[in-house]
Amino acid sequence: MKSVLLMVLIFTSVIIGNPSPCEKANAPIKTENNVTMANGKIKITVNSQIFTATLLDNTTAKAFKELLPMTIQMNELNGNEKYYDLPKSLPTNSTNPESIKNGDLMLYGSKTLVLFYKTFPTSYSYTKLGSIDDITGLEKALGSGNLSITFNNN
Repeated sequence: MKSVLLMVLIFTSVIIGNPSPCEKANAPIKTENNVTMANGKIKITVNSQIFTATLLDNTTAKAFKELLPMTIQMNELNGNEKYYDLPKSLPTNSTNPESIKNGDLMLYGSKTLVLFYKTFPTSYSYTKLGSIDDITGLEKALGSGNLSITFNNN
């Protein structure tokens, strides 16, 4: 009798523990943050030089794109980035990228927009918004010091 009861319990746990093919088919599909957004191109104007950036398909990038167009005064930090504190918080999903790349556009915390112009290792966490498509001349354009930068829908 005990063996029959044990078999019933094992059989029940196997059936309950494994979703049916129908349940698997209806499960949400997970996408990675590194997928580019359809029509996710923006223009970044520094002085008279225009750079095109591609935004990722994530809630943070979509919320950022809704703020555009905007011209902001970005501050210099550490000789490798420009930053600006946005007027409102954006949704976040921060992770440590381990390495920042020249042209990365990221959010630090929930409000600080950061545009990087040098590649370097990092221990900080960011939510990636996207990156500049062609970084040729970016470091020179951003130079040193604070400057006005325009972000526009492409």
